[in-house]
Amino acid sequence: MPESNKAAYQTRSAVLFVLFNRPGTTQQVFEQIRAAKPKRLYIAADGPRQGFPDDELLCKQTREIANKIDWDCEVKTLFNDGNAGCKLGVSAAISWFFDHEQEGIILEDDCLPANSFFKFCDTLLEKYRYDTRIRHITGCNLQFGKKWGNCSYYFSNRTHVWGWASWKRVWDDYDLTLDKYSSAEVADQMKNIYDDNFVVECWVNIFNDLKAGKINSWAYPLDFLNFFNNGLVAIPNENLISNIGFSANATNTQHDNNSYADIPLVEIDEITHPVFVLPQKQADLFIMYNHFNIEEKRRRQNSLRRRLKRWIKSVFFHAK
Repeated sequence: MPESNKAAYQTRSAVLFVLFNRPGTTQQVFEQIRAAKPKRLYIAADGPRQGFPDDELLCKQTREIANKIDWDCEVKTLFNDGNAGCKLGVSAAISWFFDHEQEGIILEDDCLPANSFFKFCDTLLEKYRYDTRIRHITGCNLQFGKKWGNCSYYFSNRTHVWGWASWKRVWDDYDLTLDKYSSAEVADQMKNIYDDNFVVECWVNIFNDLKAGKINSWAYPLDFLNFFNNGLVAIPNENLISNIGFSANATNTQHDNNSYADIPLVEIDEITHPVFVLPQKQADLFIMYNHFNIEEKRRRQNSLRRRLKRWIKSVFFHAK
């Protein structure tokens, strides 16, 4: 964590803390929540998995974090007896949170926030409370130092959920199974958002895998709903969330050498707002080119085209 002699900022927003079976990372994130002292804290924990004998103890140790709350705080808990899994468990926890709150901050047990993340969320939750163009506020910045504009944040079409905030008005649209949408429609509509065919193809494949139940993700449906509602996401120009959960026993982030693991935190002081409320498409593409390995796919296609072209020339030459 960046060192500072300033007193920690104390958040005005309610916080949802989503847990599972990692007491170590949970404790680290909890210490940052403790410093921010939310007046309302919701703790949701999934239960142990069948066939994982260590889960029972690890889940128990993780839930003990609720006994460490030592500031004036209203606490609500939602502890599952069984294991709902990432997709159902996290989405149900967020629905429970927004059943009680009109807006708030969501942190999972591996998303370590800078203290100023809470001020960032508070400020933007208030500023864009009734602006339906803005659907999400995120704390993570995956641009590796690249700044987009001169303000504290920029706008994106991508929903990043490693530490984020939003409103009930947005979550009310959440559709875990994306029932209203078909693959043919998605392929056409994604071209209205990104004009790179490789990027569009990747998103269409993700959509199809979600519909087929091949991806255990609550977050990808949120991405699609943001795309389909032409929503904007506020992303800080400094990194306010570090994902400390990359490890072999993680649910989704299993490679600790991933370039997005443990990105250093930065504290920000003043928050300046963009004049233009427009998405930075190139910032989105920078992340997706990396995540989807687009350049390698493009290289393979070009190589295949060159081989096909040489083959056609060879056939034509011999035919003469």
